[in-house]
Amino acid sequence: MKILFRNGLLFDGRTLSGGKTDVLAEDGVISRIGTGLDDNGANEIYDLSDLIISPGFIDLHCHLRDPGQEWREDLLSGSRAGAAGGFSTLVCMPNTDPPVDNAALIRYLLEKGEECDGSRVVPAGCLSRERAGNNLAEMGKMAIAGAVLFTDDGSPVSNTNLLRLALQYSSRLGVRIMEHPEDRSLTLGAQVNDGICSTISGLKGWPSSAEASDIFRGASLSMDTGVPIHFTHVSTKESMNAMRISKASGCTVTCDVTPHHLCLVENMVISGGYDGVFKVNPPLRSVQDVDALWEGIRDGTVDAIATDHAPYHMDEKDLPFQESAFGIASLECAVAAILHEWKRRKDLCTLEKLLSLFTSGPASLLPEKWRTLGVIAEGSPADLTVIDPDFERVVDVSKWESKARSTPWNGRTLKGWPVMTVVRGKVAYKMPDHLSRVK
Repeated sequence: MKILFRNGLLFDGRTLSGGKTDVLAEDGVISRIGTGLDDNGANEIYDLSDLIISPGFIDLHCHLRDPGQEWREDLLSGSRAGAAGGFSTLVCMPNTDPPVDNAALIRYLLEKGEECDGSRVVPAGCLSRERAGNNLAEMGKMAIAGAVLFTDDGSPVSNTNLLRLALQYSSRLGVRIMEHPEDRSLTLGAQVNDGICSTISGLKGWPSSAEASDIFRGASLSMDTGVPIHFTHVSTKESMNAMRISKASGCTVTCDVTPHHLCLVENMVISGGYDGVFKVNPPLRSVQDVDALWEGIRDGTVDAIATDHAPYHMDEKDLPFQESAFGIASLECAVAAILHEWKRRKDLCTLEKLLSLFTSGPASLLPEKWRTLGVIAEGSPADLTVIDPDFERVVDVSKWESKARSTPWNGRTLKGWPVMTVVRGKVAYKMPDHLSRVK
């Protein structure tokens, strides 16, 4: 299979070119990059004039609910949703039923993922056995089987000694620890951000210190062991400062931020009538927190953007706010939401900086064999995302591939969309009526 992309604005994972570039994908690999390339017998040719061709976007953190919770999402629906959202690779979280805490379940997810026709699906494994936070899971066996991260996401690793041991083991395995930063003694029963929202609503507040204190704990362990640690869905100004201080002190710490924490604020819970679509862990934060996350993108404190796509059945979300499940579904609109918000903040960071947080940034946090997914180069995998930065579209959950329907962006018009996703050299998604084949 050969596909030729003509006249695209090439973002290679690091730099966005000013001129038009052709890219030839052949048998799942980028075989040639240049201008005026011969079609070389290509099966398909696309003219990408005024569009950006990028390495396939990588989502470090999404929930696909398989095994055991397939009424919320499954690998096939999630894979197709990811491709429709511009993601060529999804890292699925292990807080399933049963938890993914052994090599057999890692192999199950990889084998089942191979049968999907959307995004590539790769699994994270639990850090602790049964995700209970007491004993280490089979990290070595899971790493050999193909786990790309270790995390008890959905829960922090409260046992500090266990987290330290996990870091020591991970250094030999080449698989990074991802910590969900939260001190649960400070968040027990919390529903919303500790601030304006908690004051007006009367709901228990979720303090920013619950997140920042756990980041300092993990950074201290990283410094002690000399092993990297990654913090996911970082959401507050204090946490950005904690990351900044930790990096400056020599700790090998990294973090991701989510589209909802970059685009939405706590006031929306109130103005939205306490709709469960706005309920998420960690909660939507203040305007100052959102600004601080964008500043973290500008100065390089943020290493990746990850969706934390959390699909639930509507029966679990369409409830009084206190009873609604924590989680926002966003795979199919996350990139568009970020691009739309970036247009208001483009003085803060360049587009190539933003795109790197979906590509080379997350790729650098995965095991060595996956890192070429974050670049476009001759010989690299033909995983590609095509972006139309000026295309406007209304978010319509009734047309989603995902089983989830609970998102705060439903009905909103967003500007800047992925219009094609290529996985292993095959078109996994093409926005209807947007791109035509030249051949």
